Amino acid sequence: MSDISSAGEGRATPETVEILQQRRTIRKFVDKPIEPDVVDAIEQAARQTATSESLSAWSVVRVKDPETRAEIARICGHARIARAPLLYVFLVDQHRNLRIAQELGVDPDGASLRSSNIFLQGYADAVLAVHATETAAEAFGLGAVILGSVHNDVPRIVELLHLPSNVFPVLGLGLGYPAKVPELKPRPPKEYQYFDDVYPDDAQTPSMVKALSQYDEDVHDYYERRNPDNPLQGFTSYVAALAQSKLVEQGHIFQSIEDQGFRID
Repeated sequence: MSDISSAGEGRATPETVEILQQRRTIRKFVDKPIEPDVVDAIEQAARQTATSESLSAWSVVRVKDPETRAEIARICGHARIARAPLLYVFLVDQHRNLRIAQELGVDPDGASLRSSNIFLQGYADAVLAVHATETAAEAFGLGAVILGSVHNDVPRIVELLHLPSNVFPVLGLGLGYPAKVPELKPRPPKEYQYFDDVYPDDAQTPSMVKALSQYDEDVHDYYERRNPDNPLQGFTSYVAALAQSKLVEQGHIFQSIEDQGFRID
């Protein structure tokens, strides 16, 4: 599967670890359906994902309708998504639990299941389920693309999928057999993501731009190979450009969360 064959002291690297270390985003798939038993195994693996408060406050819509797929692809800005053999949208789902509570005499308007804290727990559960699904799929030789871009137009996603109150789209996930496996994308240096005991004081790294200069070069070289006509200049310049863009305001996400019945206190 990869050229990683050991994990120090002569230990073989477990296959699951190799899968995670070699993870790539796949955006183009071959025209081949995923076998039903493979889909079932992937979904069964995801259902065992850790869940906060044992609420299992997530669910999934398998998007099969061609017109709905095409509209989601438009929203996400990637036409190829419509051709993914399997397309999921993962959801925070407290609608199911609120129905249970109401049947057992709880006033749904005052139920804590609509609180911001419980919403965030359900959101985390859904993200964990996406990751489990992706890893399980890759164990079967499939590729995956995670679609945070479903948030580009939350009201339209809600409309398309007929989402009731207290259900909110978290991430899309396209799965299929890869048509092409891209080069492994570089990641930030480990010492700037993993810390011992406490978060480091800024004085330890007076300039993040200087500290990440080699990573900037690695990112630039990676994108120059992928898109030589318009390569990304580097990670730090990308961060600065994104920080002053309007992208983070797109879709009024907190209003959309409240529109679905959750309380963002």
